[in-house]
Amino acid sequence: MKHEIDKSIAEVVSSSNFILGPQVSELEGKLAEYVGMKHCISCASGTDALVLSLMGWGIGKGDAVFVPDFTYIASASSAMLCGATIVLVDVEEKTFNIDPVALEKAITKTVENGKLNPKVIIPVDLFGLPADHVSIRKIADRYSLKVLEDGAQGFGGMIGDRRACSFGDVGITSFFPAKPFGCYGDGGAIFTNDDEFSDTIRSLRANGHVKDDKYDNVVVGFNSRLDTLQAAVLLAKFDNFKYKEIIDVNKVAAYYTKFLKDVVITPTIPEGYLSSWAQYTILLKNEVERNGLKEYLASKDIPSMVYYPKGIHQQTVIKKAGFNVGEYPNTEKLIQRCLSLPLYPYMTEEEVFCVIKVVKEYLKFEEI
Repeated sequence: MKHEIDKSIAEVVSSSNFILGPQVSELEGKLAEYVGMKHCISCASGTDALVLSLMGWGIGKGDAVFVPDFTYIASASSAMLCGATIVLVDVEEKTFNIDPVALEKAITKTVENGKLNPKVIIPVDLFGLPADHVSIRKIADRYSLKVLEDGAQGFGGMIGDRRACSFGDVGITSFFPAKPFGCYGDGGAIFTNDDEFSDTIRSLRANGHVKDDKYDNVVVGFNSRLDTLQAAVLLAKFDNFKYKEIIDVNKVAAYYTKFLKDVVITPTIPEGYLSSWAQYTILLKNEVERNGLKEYLASKDIPSMVYYPKGIHQQTVIKKAGFNVGEYPNTEKLIQRCLSLPLYPYMTEEEVFCVIKVVKEYLKFEEI
């Protein structure tokens, strides 16, 4: 799409309207319609989208925010940046997403302890697969909690006829280049149906100024605007993402699954779900086998990645909070066994076949 993207960038450069140019509002309108939410407010990154959302709800000291243990640090650190306390929750081994049973146990334990005010659940749509939002919503309603859907990796995914980023009270996504819908740098967006909340976020992302007077600041915010250049890139890519890339990346993933399901543990996609496949993550028998396969792939010039080598509870900045080994058994198993294979919408069957062949070679299965 080089021609279309270069043309969109050139238009922004020619106009010199680099901050909140018309492309930003046009993109926000298209994304809101696509997700099925009333408002889309773009910002500088997915992490900022999480922080801004929590700030918009006034989350802070003494509040408990429930976060899956097997995810990227931003899902947890955003709450910590607001002064809240994170309560980590183990994940389901099959889907990699937050376990609703473990979530409810963590909430009831927090309520019984009485030291924190349970306020927000941040379910993550990991690797492109939406979390079990039906169960999560029931739990949230039972305990009067807000749901902040972290769709940084899940944009484009679906449950039934609803899209990722529409399941929470607020949803967010990221436009980091490696995400399903990526730009040429950092970027993010927040989705909501709440008019007042939308106005609050627009103020917070612009240092807290009021709508019609940027020199009258009514709250403490910070600078987190999506560059017009990035909006132009995303606009140029949007129709292709909607009508081609989601379909094609699912074809690649299906090809992997068809030929690897009897070799390794392949990703589970529940009935009625559509993944946007931020990653195609397989599970090996143990850490030795996983690391060996990773090295063997590298020897054949095939890249792979471990998402994630540590649970949140094992991060240096988190360990001092007193999380114990063994509290999150599924996370601790996954970090030793997971490996993400190359996956993108433009992979050819020949390229996928090459990866599959090398995986089977290493694991000593018959060649396909």
